[in-house]
Amino acid sequence: MDMTGAQWHKSTRSGTNGGSCVEVADNLPSVVLVRDTKDRDGGTLQFNPTVWQAFVDFAKRH
Repeated sequence: MDMTGAQWHKSTRSGTNGGSCVEVADNLPSVVLVRDTKDRDGGTLQFNPTVWQAFVDFAKRH
């Protein structure tokens, strides 16, 4: 997957103490990318934007 142009960000609720965080790139047209901040080269998960939004909505409710 070509990740050129991916703009990565992590939650504003994430601590800055080097804890376990993920970064998300949701600016690409057909995919949302997720990776571990501690191992950025270790692999990237890919989600359909609709599925990702359903996950985010679920997480906000629980």
